[in-house]
Amino acid sequence: MNQKINFTPGPSQLYFTVEDHVRTAFREGIPSLSHRTKQFEGIYAKVVDGLRELLGVPANYHVFFTGSANEIWERIIQNLVEDKSFHLVNGSFSKRFYEIALQLNKHPEKLEVPMGQGFAGDIAVPAGIELIGVTHNETSSGVSLPISQIQKLRAQNPNALIAVDAVSSLPYPDFDFTQFDTIFFSVQKGFGLPAGLGVWLVNDRCVTKAEFLQTKKISTGSYHNIPTFLAHSVKNQNPETPNVLGMYLLGEVIADFNRRGITSIRKETEYKSTLLYQALDNHPLFSAFVQDVNLRSKTVIVAQTGEHTEAVTKFLQSKGIQPGDGYGAAKKTQLRFANFPTHSKEQYELLVDSLNEFKV
Repeated sequence: MNQKINFTPGPSQLYFTVEDHVRTAFREGIPSLSHRTKQFEGIYAKVVDGLRELLGVPANYHVFFTGSANEIWERIIQNLVEDKSFHLVNGSFSKRFYEIALQLNKHPEKLEVPMGQGFAGDIAVPAGIELIGVTHNETSSGVSLPISQIQKLRAQNPNALIAVDAVSSLPYPDFDFTQFDTIFFSVQKGFGLPAGLGVWLVNDRCVTKAEFLQTKKISTGSYHNIPTFLAHSVKNQNPETPNVLGMYLLGEVIADFNRRGITSIRKETEYKSTLLYQALDNHPLFSAFVQDVNLRSKTVIVAQTGEHTEAVTKFLQSKGIQPGDGYGAAKKTQLRFANFPTHSKEQYELLVDSLNEFKV
C-alpha cells in the first residue's frame, strides 16, 4: 500500500534519502554505538560542520543536542534568565515559550496579538529584560516574523539576549547570526527526519550569561546546562547518551542538503509557497488564513477551509495527500500544509491541482 504524501507540519514527510541512511546505519551498528567512541565523535563533528556550511553558522556559536525543541525552551529560560524575559506571542507555540518562563518561576512579560497577525511598528521592550524570545515561524497560525523585526529588536535592545525559535522554518531562512544569540530547531520538520532530536545553537554571550548565573548559585539545570554542554561539545561529545541514530541521520541528510545546495532549497521553497498561496487566493471556497502577504510563512501555509474542512480532507486523502489539521480551536476550520525540502515541486503541483479540482 502506497503511503500518502505527508503535508502535516511535523512530524512531516521523511526526506527521500532517509530510508537508505537507516539501512546503512543498521549495517554499521549505529543504533547501539557508544557515545564515548571516536566513531560517535565523528558523527557529532559531521553534524556540526555540515550545519555550519548549510546555514552559515559562525565560529562563536556552539551546537548542542537535546531530546526535543520543547526541552530547549526550558534550557534557554534556566540558563539565560535570572528574573525577566520578554516574549512576542502570536500563536500557541510562542505562547508556550512565555508560559514555560512562568512555570520556571521567572517574571516574564509579553506582547500578544491575535492568531494570524504580526507585530506592527516599533516593539517597546520593558526595562530590565534579560532575554527576548521570538518565534520566527508560528507553526499554529502560519505567521512568519520578518527578519527585519529581529534586526530592529537587536538594534534597540543591545544588552538583551535574543532567542529565536526556528523549529518550523529552518533550513529555509537566510539568518544573520549576528542579530541574535541563540536559535534552535527540531529535526522532524524542515530536516525530514523522525522525531526525537532537538538542536540548540548558542553563542559566546549565552555561555557568559550561564556561567554568571552559576556564580550566583542560580540553578541552570543539571547535566543539560550550557557550561556542561560546552565542556562536552568541544570534544564532540554529549553530556549523556543522546539519540545517536538521530544524530547520524541528521548528519547524512545535512550532507544531502549541502550537495543539493541551500540556494536551490530556498528557491524551491519560495516557488512552492507561491504556487499554493496563489491557489488559495484564487479559490472560490478557500483562502489563506494570513491576510498580510508580508507575514505569510513560506514553510507552514495555513488554509481557511471553513465548513468544507472535513470534505476537502477526505478528497485530498483520496488523491494520496495527507494535509495537516488546523491547530487547536481551528482544527475543524483550517488545514495546514508543510513546505519543507522533503516536499518536491511535483508534489506541490499535485496538491494545488487537487485543491482546484475540489467541488461541493
